[in-house]
Amino acid sequence: MRIANVGMRFGGLWALSEVSFDVERGSVVGLIGPNGSGKTTLMNVISGVYKPSTGEVTYAGKRIADVPTHEVCHLGIARTFQVVKPFASLTVRENVAVGAMYGRNGAKRSTRASFERAQELLEFVGLARVAERPASDLTIPDRKRLEVAKALALDPDVLLLDEVMAGLNAAEVDEALDLLRAVNGRGVTLIVVEHLMKAIVSISTTIVVLAEGKKIAQGAPSEVLASPQVIEAYLGSRWLKRQEQLKQIESQRAEAERVQPPEATQQPLDPPQHPPEATP
Repeated sequence: MRIANVGMRFGGLWALSEVSFDVERGSVVGLIGPNGSGKTTLMNVISGVYKPSTGEVTYAGKRIADVPTHEVCHLGIARTFQVVKPFASLTVRENVAVGAMYGRNGAKRSTRASFERAQELLEFVGLARVAERPASDLTIPDRKRLEVAKALALDPDVLLLDEVMAGLNAAEVDEALDLLRAVNGRGVTLIVVEHLMKAIVSISTTIVVLAEGKKIAQGAPSEVLASPQVIEAYLGSRWLKRQEQLKQIESQRAEAERVQPPEATQQPLDPPQHPPEATP
């Protein structure tokens, strides 16, 4: 997949401006940035929900903007949404079967085959135990898993994940990461939007950072997190300036100790001198 000079304008506001990067097959790309940086907007462009004002997204030799939104999944691209909205009146298995019935190529499966595929996916994501329960009864973690299962029902090559770990506790985040690794282990390329830095670092092969609609960094997690631009985007220029001041202080202290070690500055104490006793 190639994102080339993508810009997205809403009236007088550019939500995205000249964003470019490639996504390698089988990789996990973490898409991060402060609130309002354009992450979800970019996901909407990639999935065909928005047509970019400038630039293009290409996949499998086709421009996404040229494909009707409802047919983007036929190219092999599926996604989850930040706000999870299952079909509340349907069972968990029926929710997944809806996607499985038409799948990636649009050829209708039989009802039986659709439910069998749905059951396989529920077992994969860990929801087989609640397959016959109404989707409205699910906990937040289970709703997140259902969202992933619904997307996988389309048999995608690329899966876009928009904050699937939001609202989860530490143990639930670890379980979600295990699931995403398992999905990627099946050969599915992942593009993950997430605010949990520890989670995104642990799963991503590449991280792309957006700030105010522009790409400010891209690379391996360790490289990106050390970038002054990224630190400033998240913590502000005052914090970055203070860190530079602390580094200078430590450097000056180390240099002073190298030139004159602390022990060299301490003079040994002479034994106390007593005045001579007066002679009668």
